[in-house]
Amino acid sequence: MAISEPVSIWQLGAPLGEGPVWVERDQALWFVDIKSHKIHRFDPANGATRSWDAPGQIGFILPIASGGFVAGLQTGLSKFDERDGSFTHICAPEPGKPGNRLNDATVDANGRLWFGSMDDSEEDITGAIYRLGADGHCVATSPLVAITNGPAVSPDGKTLYHVDTLVGVIYACDIDADGMLANRREFVRIPNAEGHPDGPTVDSEGCVWVGLYNGWGVRRYSAAGELLEEVRFPVSAITKIAFGGPDLKTVFATTANKHIAPADLAKEPHAGDLFRFEVSVPGQSGMLIREGV
Repeated sequence: MAISEPVSIWQLGAPLGEGPVWVERDQALWFVDIKSHKIHRFDPANGATRSWDAPGQIGFILPIASGGFVAGLQTGLSKFDERDGSFTHICAPEPGKPGNRLNDATVDANGRLWFGSMDDSEEDITGAIYRLGADGHCVATSPLVAITNGPAVSPDGKTLYHVDTLVGVIYACDIDADGMLANRREFVRIPNAEGHPDGPTVDSEGCVWVGLYNGWGVRRYSAAGELLEEVRFPVSAITKIAFGGPDLKTVFATTANKHIAPADLAKEPHAGDLFRFEVSVPGQSGMLIREGV
């Protein structure tokens, strides 16, 4: 597959850029900076940028079919209105775990929101993958892990992938008709020396892309778990990618500088920037969270 060289397109220096999502109705990329409590929007047509303040650590933002977004905050799910910057609380999936925060999410073809939680100190095994139910309650669907990333869903809607970052494993699960997960199995294991698997994304061929934190790149795996491509970056911490542009062949990547020692930052002047590169296999069309949220 033809892949161009990644280039920095927004010099943010974000401590923890995350959750890029291409919003087709805006023809723009949205993403967050978790530790700076920021929501960012990038318009590739003219390079315009805009940012909003969040009321705390924010792990993701995903569009709702009826307008606005669902934001994953440390306090739980909220609806975000970009017109006035307001947040309206929806629900708290883990009211008894004040040390946890929400970290990453996706929307499946049925418009269901899937998201993960994690220990903010990145140590305790207290995080899980959740699904937002039609009744507005959050349903835990995975065993506990310390740092969840993903989930991501295959084009046919039958397989969900999620990551246990500290262990270095990407798991695959079957999605049952009732929206629960079954047959959880190891999809790919990445040794810590090669980087920690971060956010996963699935392209239109069903291949799984994953950012490597401390791994200087992103990888593309076949649906059978075979490593197909690796894209190298000039920064060490790539958190997640999103496919965008009119043909969904432009890849945007968020990065971070949170764990880079001050003495080493000079070696990575673009750590924490937003990057872009081009591919020949497009991503999936963007999904919208179903009405009623």
